[in-house]
Amino acid sequence: MTDSYGATGPSTRSVKAASAQAVPGQPVAPVATPAAAYHLSGDEEADLDTYGRGSNPTWRQLESALAQLEGATSALVFGSGMAAITSVLRVLAKPGSVLVVPADGYYQVRAYAREYLARERVTVIAAPSADMLAAAERADVVLAETPANPSLDVVDLHRLGLLCRAKNARLIVDNTAATPLGQQPLSLGADLVVASATKALSGHSDLLAGYVAGSHPELMAAITRERLLSGPILGVFEAWLVLRSLGSAGLRYERQCDTAGALAAMLDTHPAVARVRYPGLPNDPSYPVAVGQMRRFGGLVSAELADAAAVHELVRRSDLLVSSTSFGGIHTSVDRRARWGDDVGAGFIRISAGIEDTDDVVADIERALTAAVT
Repeated sequence: MTDSYGATGPSTRSVKAASAQAVPGQPVAPVATPAAAYHLSGDEEADLDTYGRGSNPTWRQLESALAQLEGATSALVFGSGMAAITSVLRVLAKPGSVLVVPADGYYQVRAYAREYLARERVTVIAAPSADMLAAAERADVVLAETPANPSLDVVDLHRLGLLCRAKNARLIVDNTAATPLGQQPLSLGADLVVASATKALSGHSDLLAGYVAGSHPELMAAITRERLLSGPILGVFEAWLVLRSLGSAGLRYERQCDTAGALAAMLDTHPAVARVRYPGLPNDPSYPVAVGQMRRFGGLVSAELADAAAVHELVRRSDLLVSSTSFGGIHTSVDRRARWGDDVGAGFIRISAGIEDTDDVVADIERALTAAVT
């Protein structure tokens, strides 16, 4: 597979992206800057950080790191992944346009499109990831989430990018699940990447953050203006926390992917599990596409248990599983997705692999499942 990752590994890239140039007389580590008005220099042309909602040094360092990781020329940070997504949609989805969103992706995106954009005369089409190419034939703007959350279907971004370019449609890719360490949508034809840094990149389940990355100056300028005027900004201390976390993202993500792959293989043969989805399983429907565009297959595994009671019993009997609706943290977690209204069975679960030892996670979940059915 040809990619844009270069010769270095994910941990090396993460450390290099997050590292600041040492400056004599300044702290070794980045320090959070206050989100308030700054003292003006007197030189109006030189004043960059006039107000914290528009720009500050901590943002710029984090944005530079995220742009490097995504293979973009620039990035913009936001207060959450949803803030990043909705800001982009407000810029691109104009009255009279047709917007495609994933029917099997994050449910809040569909809710925003339906409840707000549709009222602004945007035609909203919710299409399953498997049908995204067909739906894109009618679109002016396409938002693809791949792997989709929680179905873990993978969209062929190269084909979708070619189609969108031929139609002069804009392609936005939600790269939250794969992260830039597992997938590079911009190199596959996306115009913009959006993502929640709340998940694997920050990796500690203790903050909310999002970002947009791209290489089209006019698009990034429009989104910068939208952020300034609507104010969905990231706190500077949270920005520093994400920057702090990026240096270890490669190590954490590598362990999460290894554990998810081993866990998927075990679940695929367990009698208590009706179905498993993981893009890295050779028998997964998405495997042929995933192996062509993903460097790693991610830390999420989806599985179908008998019912809600089986899910609760699994959590009760496990020593390691934490019940959580977020993912990408250091603890292995599980979420029963039907509780949020996803179109899945009552026993459908999404497991997010943590950074515990792989053998321990697999053994713990296998023991808990077996105990629940015997």
